[in-house]
Amino acid sequence: MKQTKLYHAVLFDLDGTLTDPEEGITRSFRHALRRFGIEETDQNKLRQVIGPPLLESFVRLYGFSQLDALLAVETYREYFSKTGIFENKIYPGIEEMLQALKEGGLKLAVATSKPTVFANRILEHFHIARYFDFVAGSELDGTRTDKAEVIRWALSHIGEPPESAVMVGDRKHDMIGAVKTGTYPLGALYGYGSREELTEAGAKHLAQTPSEIGEYILTDL
Repeated sequence: MKQTKLYHAVLFDLDGTLTDPEEGITRSFRHALRRFGIEETDQNKLRQVIGPPLLESFVRLYGFSQLDALLAVETYREYFSKTGIFENKIYPGIEEMLQALKEGGLKLAVATSKPTVFANRILEHFHIARYFDFVAGSELDGTRTDKAEVIRWALSHIGEPPESAVMVGDRKHDMIGAVKTGTYPLGALYGYGSREELTEAGAKHLAQTPSEIGEYILTDL
């Protein structure tokens, strides 16, 4: 494989793209809901919170006020920061794909709405932090949760213009952020977003597996 002439950098979402965080995120979310007397048993509904900013999910799915949503996020982190963060697993083929992209000469970055402090711990835990030139996430106070903001932050730190970068993600927020910033939107179908969700949000290419991501980016089409 050879490096494409079009792209010089690849940005990756974290949850649902590099790792499968379902167990830890949904348990943490249940922990937060219980504080408000809600016992959620629908795992399919809980899967919807994987990817979008947490605050948004508490408001959109459960009708929380902004104030209650902020408290719910704090409660979520009580469980997540100690236990839920490592109730997680890396997708098969991710490390091989990252290594191939690095060997192809591309700059790699993470662009996630998850707080940077948590993202770094997860990447270190799975021994893949070494592949990334920069990790862009949100702050614990809620700063920079919008995916377009995160993408711009990542690009500014790796020194690449948006037209030379690919944004890889599994949810509509990733594709919308890519379109807004002018980065190439590539959808990961093995994550938590459907084909319809990703294409409607602007995905220009869909990959069934991590290896397909590497092959598409590294091959001149």
